[in-house]
Amino acid sequence: MITQTECLVLDAADTLADRRSRFDLPPDTIYLDGNSLGAMPANVPGRIKQTLEQEWARGLIRSWNDANWYPAPQRTGNKIATLTGAEQGEIIVADSTSVNLFKVLVAAKRMRAGRRVILAEKTNFPTNVYIATSVAQLTNSELRCVDPDEVLATIDENTAVVSLTHVNYRTGKRYDMEAITRRAHEVGALIVWDLCHSVGAMPIHLNRSQVDFAVGCGYKYLNGGPGAPSFVFVARRHLDSVQQPLTGWHGHARPFDFTHEYVPHSGIERMLTGTAPQIGILTLEAALEVFDGIDLDVLRDKSVSLGNLFIELVDQELEGLGFSVISPRDAQERGSQVSLLHEQAHAITQALISRNVINGFRAPDVLRFGLAPLYVRHIDVWNTITALREITETRAWDSDAFKIRKAVS
Repeated sequence: MITQTECLVLDAADTLADRRSRFDLPPDTIYLDGNSLGAMPANVPGRIKQTLEQEWARGLIRSWNDANWYPAPQRTGNKIATLTGAEQGEIIVADSTSVNLFKVLVAAKRMRAGRRVILAEKTNFPTNVYIATSVAQLTNSELRCVDPDEVLATIDENTAVVSLTHVNYRTGKRYDMEAITRRAHEVGALIVWDLCHSVGAMPIHLNRSQVDFAVGCGYKYLNGGPGAPSFVFVARRHLDSVQQPLTGWHGHARPFDFTHEYVPHSGIERMLTGTAPQIGILTLEAALEVFDGIDLDVLRDKSVSLGNLFIELVDQELEGLGFSVISPRDAQERGSQVSLLHEQAHAITQALISRNVINGFRAPDVLRFGLAPLYVRHIDVWNTITALREITETRAWDSDAFKIRKAVS
């Protein structure tokens, strides 16, 4: 039997424990929704204050040069490169994940113009499917969505592009990036990975895996704030030939020549479109400082420890209460979240939130628990399971207030 004391012992031995103090977290709250919106790093308000009160209010337009605003997308991209196994100059920050996914899918399909199939999977985040559907229509292609376990077997010589999310948003199931990328390349296809639910929670090896393209958001495990800008990765071997479809002026080789003929930048800057969302990028750049000096293998070890503990405590404490674990029990196949099924998932989530235990809900019946290793503790897992047991045993969830669906869930 796992005890509360054992959880405290694990936290006492945690070499990442000091990182929690770098976040501005309410002391009475357990926050397990960092896979949807990361907690705020404590240094961010000071950076925003400087941006607003000094650089914008006083520096005005001069700050594009004097405060070094203009290269912020490149600088921030290089920080993300260190977390993803990319080289400097292969990642740039811009736009939203959906927009960047559109860019790379069109670009990849152009590079495989003789093939018709864009391969995706049925359980992917809906926006990925929506974007891929539009790309298929625009490029006279076929979007083929298959079950996750069918992906490897379905990749064939007709496949132009494989588009997958590294860690599934509902279940936390993790794909084998190297194996699937290798299979795509064996048949001459290109691969696009969505890293939204893995970057910042585990090591990623884009270049070791020979990945062609990747995208990801800045507001989950990277803690860049609500609506933080996205990033896009293009392997250096493709930079000379990639033609992205949104040819805005910041992707131009000489944007301030203001010529009407488009000439793409020679580097990753060609993936830019319009003016960067500057405040958002500067916020993300500051937020990424919490990763300075982090060993990503140690980060992953803690993530695995938290996930294993969560699943073991579900088995120990919640048997017979209607919960089932839908995340892989094998940590090698799991991201940094644990998801549970329960027929009253929404009401239970609201009941948890009323106790300042914040997790996520996905319709119709999934409770998600994001285990951000920089600030989640083992004792948080223990207290969450305790709250789940009390809420279900006493039917505390059975309240009209907890059954109201709000605009965002």
